[in-house]
Amino acid sequence: MRSEEIHQRRVAAVARGVGSTLSAYIDHASGGTLTDVDGRDWIDFAAGIAVTSVGNSAPRVVEAVRRQVERFTHTCFMVAPYEAYVAVCEQLNELTPGGFEKRSALFNSGAEAVENAVKIARYHTRRPAIVVFDHGYHGRTNLTMALTAKNMPYKNGFGPFAPEIYRAPMSYPLRDGLDGPAAAARAIDMIEKQVGASNVAAVLIEPIQGEGGFVVPAPGFLPALAAWTRDAGAVFIADEIQTGFCRTGDWFASSHEGVEPDLVTTAKGIAGGLPLAGVTGRTSIMDSVHLGGLGGTYGGNPIACAAALATIETMRELDLAAAALHIGSRITTRLSALNHPAIAEVRGRGAMIAVELPDADVTALVVRDCHANGLLVLTCGTYGNVLRFLPPLVMPDDVLDRGLDILTTALQSVSK
Repeated sequence: MRSEEIHQRRVAAVARGVGSTLSAYIDHASGGTLTDVDGRDWIDFAAGIAVTSVGNSAPRVVEAVRRQVERFTHTCFMVAPYEAYVAVCEQLNELTPGGFEKRSALFNSGAEAVENAVKIARYHTRRPAIVVFDHGYHGRTNLTMALTAKNMPYKNGFGPFAPEIYRAPMSYPLRDGLDGPAAAARAIDMIEKQVGASNVAAVLIEPIQGEGGFVVPAPGFLPALAAWTRDAGAVFIADEIQTGFCRTGDWFASSHEGVEPDLVTTAKGIAGGLPLAGVTGRTSIMDSVHLGGLGGTYGGNPIACAAALATIETMRELDLAAAALHIGSRITTRLSALNHPAIAEVRGRGAMIAVELPDADVTALVVRDCHANGLLVLTCGTYGNVLRFLPPLVMPDDVLDRGLDILTTALQSVSK
């Protein structure tokens, strides 16, 4: 088989530390389906980890990229600027939560966006400490590994890590049984006693945790944290890298509780699959950094910017926030109706849905069965016991339902 031939080449050429979920190698993708080089199909409940929300080859994105490639591929915005970078920043300033004046800067990846948000917060406050949360994930660079909670596979053996990172308890309703205000009070008490409010540069949190298990904090947790952060003179940073761009049924997950972050980090779904990331926030904070303090050779690449503008236009035209709500309702209705003894919880918002199972072994069995029958699913969670579903927001109902049929059969097989 062609996939096996490519895999043998991979073994000889690619570093062993780079893993893959599927053993097959993809040739093309569309309509919520991936097709490998041997002609086998998988229904895609991953979307490249919430990246291809508008599809793997959205027509507007394809055309925008083609036009830009023909004009120029790179100049470096810091050397010879171009309009598309400015236009993406304008869109981010408009779409991110908060009616205040904003500025944006563009980068290459989610981890790079997080690093720059931390840089900006520390520069603005002249304070060192960054508060993050149990189960949080923020990237694979040295600083973002320090910000990330889970050891394997992200941190193990890669230390020492960046200093002045402090971890607070997350609101995890299934496990802690606390309402939002009580969970926030617990976290704030820890911060005040172990860090000191006057030392905190920023509180950094995913409004819904991604790799940590799609943990949705109890209502009131995020607003209470945001209020305390501002009262402390610190910067409230929402890591919306996985939750952003219509994924949760709104443009950004912070909006579900009316939270207006000081800074928002974005990536993944921003550009239809091309590498682009951003930091957007209050003008007073973003513009506090000296000229030349932010940037990067490839940050805001013109091709990625063109793709982002086409992606945002597609999201508006197709109302993909509403599509995410529709997909999420369809998934949760099917899974909740199972009354499956192994399902501890079905949770999430919009088309960012997860199922928590008893342990990693059971979860691995379900994943293996799904993959064998043509459904690509991902796992997550500190304990490796969560199935996460991130279908493209343009997935047709019939494809979604076929995927849910495979998933249902896989779940029922483990109960037997």
